[in-house]
Amino acid sequence: MIRKLSEAGIPVRIMASPMVPALTDPELEAILAAGRDAGARHASWIMLRLPREVSPLVQEWLATHYPDRAERIMARLRDPQRGCEWDTAQTFETIAPYTIEEAYEVADAIERADMNDLRGELGDLLFQVVFHAQMAEEAGDFAFEDVARAISDKMEARHPHIFGDEGGVMEDNRWEDIKAAERTAAGQASTMDGVATALPALLRSHKLQKRAARVGFEWPDVEGPIAKLHEELAELDDAETPEERVLEAGDVLFAAVNIIRRYGVEPEQALRASNAKFERRFRKMEELSDKDGETFGDLDLDTQERYWQRAKRELG
Repeated sequence: MIRKLSEAGIPVRIMASPMVPALTDPELEAILAAGRDAGARHASWIMLRLPREVSPLVQEWLATHYPDRAERIMARLRDPQRGCEWDTAQTFETIAPYTIEEAYEVADAIERADMNDLRGELGDLLFQVVFHAQMAEEAGDFAFEDVARAISDKMEARHPHIFGDEGGVMEDNRWEDIKAAERTAAGQASTMDGVATALPALLRSHKLQKRAARVGFEWPDVEGPIAKLHEELAELDDAETPEERVLEAGDVLFAAVNIIRRYGVEPEQALRASNAKFERRFRKMEELSDKDGETFGDLDLDTQERYWQRAKRELG
């Protein structure tokens, strides 16, 4: 029909619709080429647009019929000829900071109990996994399917009481024993092997201390790390150079983590809670001083302290 219309001198336009990224758009080039060869001189396309109300249904349909859609999108973005310049220029090293950032944004959405935001942030984090897997596949190392298979195998192996013949329940010691066996099988000789160096320092110190405690390197009670904290504070006070202060300050924090750990508290969780509490109270101080016609930063310390006490009473 296109050819007959064109030969009759009638201008012909090709309209490709609906275009769904990574689903129907790979066919667009072939459609355009066929139309051109048949005599069409113009072309356009329409992206699929649906009401927000049907989004969950479409997402469910896509997940059922096109479970690899995210992988296909990433493959397109990384395509050397047709991909995005920014995506094709990335490496594992350049993407890693974004992966960490997305993980923190997931944690932030959880703290705010924002389920809509959490859904989006989890998607962003998942896409980071797809991004790394795509780069690995391009290098011939592994693909996304290998990542999914590996974590599935790991979880089954780590839960023999669920997926195997063993009984009992999962406890901290059992979990750590299973992970220790995995490290041994992987050729890791030191108790400290496998504690990621890129972890936040507070979290990593907690994990290092737990590993040491598992092999008996531990004070018999909390009085030991408390005395150590006082010792480290004195050494920080005696430090003379900036380099010495950094080292001694680190020792103070390490000793504090040890104390907190002995009370069964996660130091990262505890500090996050204290940060949030301080921020709430500080914002309340600013609000109270503003209502009184005062600029908080212009107040003397004694007056600021009175606002601090008011904020504590009102917020708890």
